Amino acid sequence: MSDEIAVLIGTGSIGVAVARRAAVGRTLLLADYNSAQLETTADLLRGEGYDVRTRITDVSDRAAVTALADTAAGLGQVARVVHAAGVSPVQAGTDRVVHVDLLGTAYVLDAFGAVIAPGGSGIVIASMAGHLGPGFAPELEHALAYAGVDELADLPALDPGTIGNSGAAYVLAKRANALRVQAAAISWGERGSRINCLSPGIISTPFARDEMTGPNAAGYQAMITTSAAGRMGTPAEVADLAALLLGPTGSFITGTDILIDGGVIAAQKAGKL
Repeated sequence: MSDEIAVLIGTGSIGVAVARRAAVGRTLLLADYNSAQLETTADLLRGEGYDVRTRITDVSDRAAVTALADTAAGLGQVARVVHAAGVSPVQAGTDRVVHVDLLGTAYVLDAFGAVIAPGGSGIVIASMAGHLGPGFAPELEHALAYAGVDELADLPALDPGTIGNSGAAYVLAKRANALRVQAAAISWGERGSRINCLSPGIISTPFARDEMTGPNAAGYQAMITTSAAGRMGTPAEVADLAALLLGPTGSFITGTDILIDGGVIAAQKAGKL
């Protein structure tokens, strides 16, 4: 067993693609809410030669996330953290989106910021949704970035009645992810480590296919056809960028959010959507 640990939280297609890069030569700790998917993914990666451990974790449960971080630190030096857990607006209602995608990310950044090893690095997989629309008031963005996790959960702006539908919750959560990562770069940097955010567009995954068969299917197709790339992305393309950010080539990059969307947001801002 390697004394370096890579952690993947959320075993969807993008997370697994990134973990295949991050876990080479390291013990891989997999975490997911879905026990069946967790074990299926573990068996797959073991068959590919990875040394895999598993832990069932609901990221909306702060204590469970802290326990996961403690487990990782107990295995060795936590060198890589990939946070890819999340739910889509079709898969969950407003409250669940807030608790998993927004608060869950805050819990992960706090818990792993306390155990990440010097020289370590992390990635949060957010979404281009955080770049949609005109953004949010500066006061809200500051609170989303810097409020303590207890204060964050109690923000009036996170009340489901205030947010509205699950799509609006998703946009808010993904914007909060990028803001939270920027803020966390300070505390992670004090440990000699880095943390960044990736905001993928429409990537060919089961997650995206759920959305493309939902009520916003026509909108998703319009995003693809009007984008500069004119196609969906692949998990491997996201993993290529994540590998750069996680590895030594990205050693001067921290606290940033990189959009990898094939030009969808560019088309939106140009008025083509």
